[in-house]
Amino acid sequence: MVEEDETSPAVRVGGESPRAIKLCFQGLMRSFPDEQDDPMRDFLVTADSESVQVKVTVRTWGGDGLDAFLAELAEEFRGWTGARTWRSLERDLTVSAEHAGSRVKLTWGLHDRLPDDEWHFEATTDHAPGEDMRNLAMEMRSFLEAEPPA
Repeated sequence: MVEEDETSPAVRVGGESPRAIKLCFQGLMRSFPDEQDDPMRDFLVTADSESVQVKVTVRTWGGDGLDAFLAELAEEFRGWTGARTWRSLERDLTVSAEHAGSRVKLTWGLHDRLPDDEWHFEATTDHAPGEDMRNLAMEMRSFLEAEPPA
């Protein structure tokens, strides 16, 4: 669901059971605030559960097509073979998608920025193909296309 707070919209993914990992995409901002036409955007991704909390700032070039990647997965609700992958501009966020029968498994990777890449964290969320994935894609599009605060 897209949620609005004081500064920017947010997208929440996963976390249906109390012990499950919840991902939150929030805090969309311009990478270079003095450049009004700059297409680069930063946002915070938090992975949170009872036992872990990981935060990473993600840099994209206009969203790097994350919403389009999710929309393509939704349109292929009947399935595909193998894993499909997406990554952000600086590879601080990755997504791997596998169609597992009646579910789509999205493995979200949060990574230390290159060149160090000293650590990474992965969490998998489970989604119904079709409408559930379509809603996630639309929520992500709304988030990525929101006007960052000045």
